[in-house]
Amino acid sequence: MLKTYKYRLYPNKKQRIYFDKTFGCVRFVYNKMLSDRIKAYNENKKVKHPTPAQYKEEFQWLKEVDALALCNAQMNLDRAYTNYFRDNAVGFPKFKSKKGNRPTYTTNNLITHNKKWDKSNIRIEGNKIRLTKIGFVKLKQHRKFNGIIKHCTITRTPSDKYFIAVLVDTESFQFPKNENKIGIDLGIKEFAITSDGEMIPNPKHLMKSEKKLAKLQRRLSRKQLHSNNRNKARLKVARVHEKITNQRNDFLQKLSTRLINENQVIVIEDLSIKSMLQNHRLAKSINNVSWARFRTMLEYKAIWYGKEIIIAPWNYASSQLCSRCGNKSKQTKDLKCRTYICPVCGLIIDRDINASLNLLKLAE
Repeated sequence: MLKTYKYRLYPNKKQRIYFDKTFGCVRFVYNKMLSDRIKAYNENKKVKHPTPAQYKEEFQWLKEVDALALCNAQMNLDRAYTNYFRDNAVGFPKFKSKKGNRPTYTTNNLITHNKKWDKSNIRIEGNKIRLTKIGFVKLKQHRKFNGIIKHCTITRTPSDKYFIAVLVDTESFQFPKNENKIGIDLGIKEFAITSDGEMIPNPKHLMKSEKKLAKLQRRLSRKQLHSNNRNKARLKVARVHEKITNQRNDFLQKLSTRLINENQVIVIEDLSIKSMLQNHRLAKSINNVSWARFRTMLEYKAIWYGKEIIIAPWNYASSQLCSRCGNKSKQTKDLKCRTYICPVCGLIIDRDINASLNLLKLAE
């Protein structure tokens, strides 16, 4: 099973320069290949497949960085073209901007076999990781793993921190199987309401940091363009955004792991988030709550640990059905209505708990 482990890197000054140089070379090669492919097609109606190697004679500085990183840029461009022709809704490949994109590059692990030893191009020794053309870089390995490293991706965040994502071929781990089934209704005031009656509050990390963020953004707007003071102010804003993201991911990771551990079958609703964002009064809160990311975490962890995720159809009216008799009532279409009262059997129940109980029925 393939798993990715993300660690913080602590490069020295020389290594930071190399990383930044590699980011630039990968971006340059990607844009150059895309430009040549577009030009060849417009002029001769022919499909051209340029490679990074053919640019190294003209641009000698490309030889200073990892060749595998440049090859991966070519693979990314080929994948972008494939996705576009497979589905035009994906969009035509775009040029990478120096400012608009998060700098990143990917390099592969090559294992050299010898009679006496097997040597990996990328390997972790102690608190350092060895990378091609740069040697050992200090990292914080907060999680150990057993397996073979396939490739790794180095990224620089807007807060000027470096991270490495290591893809590892490792053995799968299975949580003990149980007979528990649960339905989960997602919300804004309460992040999740389960069929067991548990209401998981929405931490609202963005709202708690809004005042501080607004203050820092006002300071940033007053700084002179391209000045050192503006860059310092930009870093402060980026760190606040990064903290909010980390808080949100920490909450989602812990909650999804707990639910996967405690239950064998989980039923969640298929929300049309794009349509829901048309409501401008709720769009900010919907974006902040990260329902889509939570669903993604549940789905891949279910595969890892041998659990089952059931997605309710998008037209399943979980909030309008009575969880006792099945009668359908449109009273809950009004979001102000927080209690479901069945006109047939007389059931009085919280609307969100009623919805989660209806979702649970799909697991039976």
